[in-house]
Amino acid sequence: MLKRRTWVALAAAVVGFQFLGMCNLFAVAMLDPLDFLALQSIRKGLEDLPGSNFFASWDFTSDPCNFAGVYCDSDKVLALNLGDPRAGSPGLTGHLDPAIGKLSALVEFTVVPGRIIGRLPQTLSQLKNLRFLAVSRNFISGDIPATLGQLRVLQTLDLSYNQLAGGIPRSIGTIPALSNVILCHNRLSGSVPPFISLTLTRLDLKNNDLSGSISPSSLPPSLQYLSLSWNRLSGPVDSSLTRMNRLNYLDLSMNRFSGCIPGRVFTFPITNLQLQRNSFTGPVQPPSEVTIKTVDLSFNRLSGQISPLFSTVQNLYLNNNRFIGHVPATIVDRLLAANIQILYLQHNYLTGIEINPTAAIPLSSSLCLQYNCMVPPVQTPCPLKAGKQKTRPTAQCVEWKG
Repeated sequence: MLKRRTWVALAAAVVGFQFLGMCNLFAVAMLDPLDFLALQSIRKGLEDLPGSNFFASWDFTSDPCNFAGVYCDSDKVLALNLGDPRAGSPGLTGHLDPAIGKLSALVEFTVVPGRIIGRLPQTLSQLKNLRFLAVSRNFISGDIPATLGQLRVLQTLDLSYNQLAGGIPRSIGTIPALSNVILCHNRLSGSVPPFISLTLTRLDLKNNDLSGSISPSSLPPSLQYLSLSWNRLSGPVDSSLTRMNRLNYLDLSMNRFSGCIPGRVFTFPITNLQLQRNSFTGPVQPPSEVTIKTVDLSFNRLSGQISPLFSTVQNLYLNNNRFIGHVPATIVDRLLAANIQILYLQHNYLTGIEINPTAAIPLSSSLCLQYNCMVPPVQTPCPLKAGKQKTRPTAQCVEWKG
């Protein structure tokens, strides 16, 4: 009788084991075989960096839809977020396998910062449902595949902080649904292509090697964030900026832009206006009181009188230009009242400022007047880069007046 019970128990255990095995096979079989094989290939191309345990859950004897970073709907992978998204995570190393293109239903693909190398797979263009593509802060090199322009429903493209080179494919600009294009901190060259998307709100191309001019029709009026700083872009931008009325961030600094600065830019609802270190010329004439907190127009070729409408700016950088005349009294008054924190006017051709030599500049404010066509009535500390000369040579001032 005891032997019979033992045999029955053993048989039940075997049946139970077979049942569990069938369940595991069923769970694995729930995922589309192409997606299953694609995930296996992707996994073979990547490893956790020391300190990262992202792939600990990627056991292919279980349901891949339960893997970290894998999100499914029915039998298809809809989102793949590779790497631990928590701040400070070491990330991943390796390369992106072309099998990523087999995840035909993929809507979102992201990779956390790490040390992934190699090129972007050309097969990304096969992901016709992809809306969000973010592979930033790694070591991706080579060109941006022109075939990414085939992703017609793509809304966000973030390839920032990599080592991408070559031009920005014109096909990228033809994607009709784009809302965010972030390609900053790469080695991209060539011109900025036209963007046709009327929903594009963010364009960040700073810290590249882009050159050429910006066509007035290249940038849609829907833009709210525009950063083109630290490139070699040139030519006028007044026509392009005049078309935009939704900008809340603008940085065109460290380029070779020329022409005038349209007064409209001073009415944008932004907190920082960065136009320094270009070749802008002509007078600067805001249409109304400027409510932008920081305005940096330094290191250009701007001329004419300083507008009193800048008196409402907290940090005003007008140094290293060709401004002439007297500093408006309203600007002086607000400086002495500590409403202006930084007023840099050095290296211009200014001829006067109405300020009592015994006036006390507030400790919270900085004023620099040196190297103008006047003797500064007050002695204030200036940046080291302003040099040691207090006044501009008389010969230069006479020549300028004449």
